Amino acid sequence: MNIKVVRGNPTPEELAAALAVVRARAAAASDTPSGAEEPKDAWSDPSRITGRRLPRPGPTAWSRTYWPS
Repeated sequence: MNIKVVRGNPTPEELAAALAVVRARAAAASDTPSGAEEPKDAWSDPSRITGRRLPRPGPTAWSRTYWPS
């Protein structure tokens, strides 16, 4: 890994802190295997909108769906 300072003159402590952050981010990114699903957050959970479970349709529910009476 090569890091190049483009502007400024960081102290050794500042450079070490920046390098620690970059290494921590790289380690966190390598912990999750590629192709693995990311955990879903609460915003994408459909149950937060309904607040309760919807009733399951009965055995004759198919005959009452979108057909004119």
